[in-house]
Amino acid sequence: MKKSLHVIWITLVMVCTANAQQEKGIIGYNNWLNNWTEFKPNKIEYGEANQILAGNISVNTKLLKRNIYVLQGQVYVTNNAVLTIEPGTVIIGDADTKGTLVISKGASIIADGLETDPIVFTSSKGLKKAGDWGGIVILGDAPINKFGGISSITYDLNPALTIYGGQNVESNSGILRYVRVEFAGKKVRGSTAMNALTLAGVGNKTVLENVMVSNSGGDSFAIIGGELSLSKFVSYHSVNDDFKFTQGTQCKIFNSLAVRSSYVTSNKDGSRCMEVISYDKKEETDFSKKRTLVTASNITMLNDSQNISADIQSGLVKEAIYIGSDAALEIKRSVVSGFNPAVILNSQIEINDKNLKKIKIEEMYFNMCKGNIFTEYNSNNEDLENWYGNSIFFNVYSQTDNNETFIDIMNPKRPDFRIKLGKITAASGKF
Repeated sequence: MKKSLHVIWITLVMVCTANAQQEKGIIGYNNWLNNWTEFKPNKIEYGEANQILAGNISVNTKLLKRNIYVLQGQVYVTNNAVLTIEPGTVIIGDADTKGTLVISKGASIIADGLETDPIVFTSSKGLKKAGDWGGIVILGDAPINKFGGISSITYDLNPALTIYGGQNVESNSGILRYVRVEFAGKKVRGSTAMNALTLAGVGNKTVLENVMVSNSGGDSFAIIGGELSLSKFVSYHSVNDDFKFTQGTQCKIFNSLAVRSSYVTSNKDGSRCMEVISYDKKEETDFSKKRTLVTASNITMLNDSQNISADIQSGLVKEAIYIGSDAALEIKRSVVSGFNPAVILNSQIEINDKNLKKIKIEEMYFNMCKGNIFTEYNSNNEDLENWYGNSIFFNVYSQTDNNETFIDIMNPKRPDFRIKLGKITAASGKF
């Protein structure tokens, strides 16, 4: 099916004073999407690689901006080594060898880019597409809820070098800041796809800010156990989930963006903006340990479509958020626009005060959704709609076309942007 190349729209609310009320959706004192993001990554030419990154890295190593690196095969940072990457460095994931970077437990990565000089991981192919190469895996020794307290990443990786989990909530796997990951998520073992960025057992001393994943063949961000905070994360046109949380993660996510496409995103069950579950296999889960808890605020989840109603009618659009049994989500001041419906609760969640108090959905803006909060496989969701529609939650429901609600971000570097009335607008008024 031919992909639509129309303009994407979004609202970025400006916070004028420290005491100002936080508005819905992504916010900022300025347009934090400027300079470091890229919404047309297939149009960028990064040049030819002149250095090879392969094998195991067991000593402190630094990648330099003046070089372009090709990531060949499975590259493991081991032995408590630190991999430091200069701002502006480009690393090209080799498609033929499924280039994958793994930061093993105890090792760390310092990928601390700049707004004007981000670090970029991208595809080796001339004609780039989702799933060209593997992705990035960061492993820590913070708690998970599987029996034994440890596990290892599957796919085709070395299980001895992909162990994660432990007891150190404050473990530090390094820094990811002003980093882009493009066209990762290679398929392995049949239909399974890797994730662009996997964070497994990562502790709260790890810095995770301003990270963009675009065109992932698997999940954009997979957060597996651990205790961590994410800020200004961007997922663009992921085939699978934008954000997946599992294995008892205690995660805070703030001021982040997911843009999906009816014609790019998989429309099969299980592909969402946000999936919040406590386990992948119930029989492997230690229920004496923490269940997954995600605390989210100022998130914008947008379906990029010229005709949302038609796409919903044709079955191209699914729910934005899925909440599994034994998991908890607290989300507020966020935007969900163009989904079918906005939120789905696992069918095993009994609808009662006790359970609904673990699923806090407040101060939301639900727009152009065919239904708001449903239980899966249930045609009568009046009880949920009435609960969350109560005025004490301050949820707003709208049927306003995206083109009237959101502002152009397809190219946030445009010279005709200005700040006006708390939103980013275009000086010309045309896009």
